[in-house]
Amino acid sequence: MSVCSLCGATFQCGQLDPDAKEPCWCVALPPAVPVPGSTAVGCWCPACLQERIAALTPPAATPAR
Repeated sequence: MSVCSLCGATFQCGQLDPDAKEPCWCVALPPAVPVPGSTAVGCWCPACLQERIAALTPPAATPAR
């Protein structure tokens, strides 16, 4: 189990689990933060990472009528 460096929640990280047979769940999401290990960011839980991606994603344009 991993611990989110933002909120402290525990979650399963496929990158750190030596028994994982598939890539981590986070590789399916758009990149939002530097890859953990390249800085002191650390892994984030699904809720924190999805919240950060939503905050960085501009709202979809509404078609003009």
